[in-house]
Amino acid sequence: MKKMIAYCGLDCEKCDAYIATINNDDALRETTAKRWAELNNAPITAEMINCMGCRIDGVKTPFCDSMCEVRKCALRKAVETCGDCGEIGSCKIVAEILNNCEEARDNLTKK
Repeated sequence: MKKMIAYCGLDCEKCDAYIATINNDDALRETTAKRWAELNNAPITAEMINCMGCRIDGVKTPFCDSMCEVRKCALRKAVETCGDCGEIGSCKIVAEILNNCEEARDNLTKK
């Protein structure tokens, strides 16, 4: 599986935080922080918008690093992605992502 597919199946290469990081794009960091802050009703700043992907060594957003329940669960279970977990069909942790993003579900079933 491609390393830039997140534990939940989302494609990190399409994430604005990743794109801003690899391109050192401060304008994208600003717009992403503003959008994410509004969507999540949380204090997200441009300085937080740095991420190399959740399954890759390197910098991560505060959410991806320590708050994401999907990532914490996958690390605890030592699975490459949620697609490798026998509980994926009944998992409430990743369900919202998989129910709302067909691409994420597809990414987890492609090997």
